Amino acid sequence: MIKEFKEFITRGNVMDLAVGVIIGAAFSAIVNSLVNDIISPIIVALTQKSSVEELTTQIGTATLHYGLFLQSIIDFLIVALVLFAVIKAANTFRRKHPEADQVEAEIPVAEQYLMEIRDLLASQNSKPEDIDHTNL
Repeated sequence: MIKEFKEFITRGNVMDLAVGVIIGAAFSAIVNSLVNDIISPIIVALTQKSSVEELTTQIGTATLHYGLFLQSIIDFLIVALVLFAVIKAANTFRRKHPEADQVEAEIPVAEQYLMEIRDLLASQNSKPEDIDHTNL
């Protein structure tokens, strides 16, 4: 059981996921700072409110807090933009290094033996020029 757990943890996908979660958590602080320290003050300066969250409107007895919604949209767009840039860079890197994606497939020994047996049987039953080697 410990051996299986060790294999699971050292698998590439699990390690990539762990790195992604850690980077995502660190990136969250950057996005929050960008929104709270740069974008929100600009919106506040334009609207004369003390924060984006205070942007509200009154409809009858109900108060719509559209500032909170606006803040969520800004956060989402920044995260989506950076994620797009990271994925685009990763795809560009993969296209420049295709040999990393291509692994030469070896034919298992059992299949090699079966192919040799098939060829021997075919050569015994027909002339050498009649053997079809296209299905190898």
